[in-house]
Amino acid sequence: MWVRTFGSKDIDAISALLGKTWHATYDDIYGAERVKQITAEWHNPSALAMQVRMLNCECLVADNGDKIVGMAYGREEEPGLVKLHQLYVLPEFHGQGVGELLLKEIEDSFFDAKHFFLEVEEKNTRAIRFYEKHEYKNSGAVDNCGREDSGIPALIFSKTRGV
Repeated sequence: MWVRTFGSKDIDAISALLGKTWHATYDDIYGAERVKQITAEWHNPSALAMQVRMLNCECLVADNGDKIVGMAYGREEEPGLVKLHQLYVLPEFHGQGVGELLLKEIEDSFFDAKHFFLEVEEKNTRAIRFYEKHEYKNSGAVDNCGREDSGIPALIFSKTRGV
């Protein structure tokens, strides 16, 4: 298993991975139709291609040599402050250290950053346990996760390092 930067050739595989992981994670919370709508809008190849072109970001995949099994996307929102926008691992690879590899590489990619944050669905207890294990703490909430008009509430988890 290795972590590498993703490029345009990986976008279809990442789009499929996000569709699968979102359905596995959120169908019971939001319903399959809402998840289908979100993934079609947020995780389509065009939207992912825009991520690759963003400044001050890191776009990563975990590749087992056969297929992409996880992905992460982080962006420095302002100097020293990084938002982890996405970290998803195929369900059949949960518990195998893939998420840890991706999270560590995102944090290492922004070596000067002191503050990291992310938004997580409060019912996604598996993700919350994962982030708490990696020293992220609940630091608030938002009414619109992912996009300003999403209507999806989420918790904010943050981590400060080297202070």
